[in-house]
Amino acid sequence: MRILIADDEPVSRRMLQAMLGKWGYDVVSAEDGDAAWDMLKSPDAPRMALLDWMMPGQNGVDVCRALRKVRPDPYTYILLLTAKDAKESVVEGLESGADDYLTKPFNPQELKARIRVGLRLLELEDNLVQAREAMRFKATHDTLTGVWNRGAILETLERETWRSRREGLSLGVLIADLDHFKSVNDTYGHLAGDAVLREVTKRMQADVRPYDAVGRYGGEEFLILLPGCNGLEAREKAERLRESICRMPIDTSAGILKVTMSIGGVATADWPEDTANQILQMADMALYRAKEEGRNRTVMAGAAEHEEAHHSSLELSSQGPQKE
Repeated sequence: MRILIADDEPVSRRMLQAMLGKWGYDVVSAEDGDAAWDMLKSPDAPRMALLDWMMPGQNGVDVCRALRKVRPDPYTYILLLTAKDAKESVVEGLESGADDYLTKPFNPQELKARIRVGLRLLELEDNLVQAREAMRFKATHDTLTGVWNRGAILETLERETWRSRREGLSLGVLIADLDHFKSVNDTYGHLAGDAVLREVTKRMQADVRPYDAVGRYGGEEFLILLPGCNGLEAREKAERLRESICRMPIDTSAGILKVTMSIGGVATADWPEDTANQILQMADMALYRAKEEGRNRTVMAGAAEHEEAHHSSLELSSQGPQKE
């Protein structure tokens, strides 16, 4: 654990450094509040700080207030060191954002105990953050494959469609579907089918860019978003994805299986006024055409898919609210 000591008195600062170093902590020091603030707002800031109340420039309370105002993550535990023992001073220090305080002169063992309390609280904080992130990941990712789940990838599609329109860029949208996947489950079992899905997503993720998005759209369907790609670029990327699946058979517990994939695609630059839902419908219709034309191929949406998507949208809007 790295601890910051901020104290304008050299003797006091060196004494604290020696004490904490002896206890096994990694210590950095600052000679005034301004230097302490610079360290605490840096990306690799210490997780714990011992701040003297009275310092040139910003005092310890000023630094506390500044740090809590920006609320950086991860949390920094602050222990104020003060010669003030009046209740109103203690209240001021704690209300500024300090987690604890120690009145000078202090007992080294009491300081050691207060630091341990701070470490326990930081550990609890880290555990809560990890649990929160795990829950967030579970809520937005597909359990089997680890890619974005349907809700998250559709939300990303909506956001990226608006962004591409606002910035005048093109977004490539692909829907990929494994050919005859039902027969894989029926013939070799669901464990083999799961292995195929995991390997397929692994290969797709290896072939896309870090800022592209891959999500599981349905059982064996995947939605891939390619920011900045026009129609030609989206087709080229779709073909690379398709070839990465069919080029090499997939090893499963039921044996080695040859798998192919059909892809329907569209680029928003070709249809800049269309909504995310219309773009998705066009890609889905292009996928349907790829299946009809023999599977294991890429088809990009054209005028026919565009007209059909708009026709479907008009039909839905004219029907009004539907009863369940």
